[in-house]
Amino acid sequence: MAQDIRDLVQQNKQLEKIDMPKGHEGRFVNKLDKEFPLPKTKSKFTFLNIAATIVLLFGLTFGGFKIFNSDKPDTIIPNDEPLVVETKSLKDVSPQLKKVEDYYLASINYELSKMKVTPESKELFDGYLSKLEELNKEYNRLSKELIESGPNELTVNALIDNLKFRLNLLYRLRDKLNEFNNPESTYEESQL
Repeated sequence: MAQDIRDLVQQNKQLEKIDMPKGHEGRFVNKLDKEFPLPKTKSKFTFLNIAATIVLLFGLTFGGFKIFNSDKPDTIIPNDEPLVVETKSLKDVSPQLKKVEDYYLASINYELSKMKVTPESKELFDGYLSKLEELNKEYNRLSKELIESGPNELTVNALIDNLKFRLNLLYRLRDKLNEFNNPESTYEESQL
């Protein structure tokens, strides 16, 4: 049954010239549908698709509500609780001011760690510590002002001056404690 391909190509060319009768394609599709009916497909929107759509809509609605109403506070602070404000320090303003602040705070802590308090000098020490505490409260107030009004020259200078005052106060305390603990050396120095 070997056939020559050249003969088949020639026959195909002749068939291409023959026109099909009108409506042939439609009748052919109808016969195919009768012989091989397509199974009916399920609806694309099943119960799970509907449920997922509802959940998605609720999520988007809730998210939109949160975004557009973000200017209202999330929690109400009762009047009897103090309001905690995050304080900035000089290091948040510039790196050079951070060095200045670190220097003064390290010096203050160093001076405090060197001091030796005796029972006799405790009253003097407590008096200076109360003044130091007042300066510390003022420093915190100035830090809050730095947040509220932004960095300005007056506030920054006031913060640095406060650190200087605290350090000078500790130097005076150290000298007074030395005088109190060694009264003979101060008596001899005053005689000279």
